[in-house]
Amino acid sequence: MARSVFYSFHYQNDITRVMVVRNRWVTQGGQVISGIIDHADFEKVQRQGDDAIKKWINSQLTGTSVTVVLIGEETLNREYVKYEICESLKRGNAVIGVDIHRIKDFNGRTSMAGNYHSVIGYYKNGTPAYFDNIATAIYDYVYDDGYTNLGYWVERAAK
Repeated sequence: MARSVFYSFHYQNDITRVMVVRNRWVTQGGQVISGIIDHADFEKVQRQGDDAIKKWINSQLTGTSVTVVLIGEETLNREYVKYEICESLKRGNAVIGVDIHRIKDFNGRTSMAGNYHSVIGYYKNGTPAYFDNIATAIYDYVYDDGYTNLGYWVERAAK
């Protein structure tokens, strides 16, 4: 049975790296993909403003059980990525991080690593919530053979 998974990432910086990971889903299967949108649709939602973006995110999260954060250099600093992570946690989704900065973009370049110890929100008592403390696990797509293991990581997080 396919598992519904939401993928969170920084669109402008990492879409070419995300497409490399997406091609893995096409060949390996086993997941219903949510959260990936083409550029024209992304811009259309973005032009409608903050409420429309959050509404789109919420609709994409519906029915998912795992959120995979594809981490590039600036991913965990992005407002909507933080929103996606916090909403995922509110819904009871497991959250895993997958570092994609070593994947080459279409120009053959990699990027700098992101900071896993980034604040993604605050608890009700005002204490900061750090990504590396709330994530079930953090993997490196290249070093940990994400092509082969991504489906396993998702299933392990879901359990």
